[in-house]
Amino acid sequence: MDQQFIKKIIQGCISGERKAQEKLFNLFSEEMFGICLYYSKDYTEAEDTLHDGFIKIFKNISKFKNIGSFTGWIRKIIINTALEKYRKQHHLYAVIDEYENIEDINRENVIDNLSAQDLIKLIRELSPKYRMVFNLYAIDGFSHKEISEMLGISEGTSKSNLARARSILQKKVKKYFYSPVKKIK
Repeated sequence: MDQQFIKKIIQGCISGERKAQEKLFNLFSEEMFGICLYYSKDYTEAEDTLHDGFIKIFKNISKFKNIGSFTGWIRKIIINTALEKYRKQHHLYAVIDEYENIEDINRENVIDNLSAQDLIKLIRELSPKYRMVFNLYAIDGFSHKEISEMLGISEGTSKSNLARARSILQKKVKKYFYSPVKKIK
């Protein structure tokens, strides 16, 4: 993406130009909507998060100082918007659970037979607290310390929620492979 073009759009947004805001939205909304879907319980909630996130982007765009990636800056606002919405709706608690031994699943079979859409569907079936920690850690690469600060939980709670999410996903994937119907509806 041409940096001069982006700078021009950013300047237009700072000046409150609707056309510049529309261009910015059109450039980034599809990618950011995908992120919203990771953190939302459904399509409608993801749309709301995207909308709220872009309102924050437009209000705060003058604070972007051309340090680092503009896409990264937008992504951070979208993720934080999803986290704020989540914190208003849910509380995270530590999970105390004895983990069952789960047989290893042939990773090549998973890669060959499980589409990205199917995997996203399985992740979205996780409870909100597990999905949030799983997405922050496994998809967005935050550390347990960062997650604990973002969500106001202990690092141990973050770790246990991640472990439980992985366990649930492993069981779902295993069930997927031993089920006569291979596609997730």
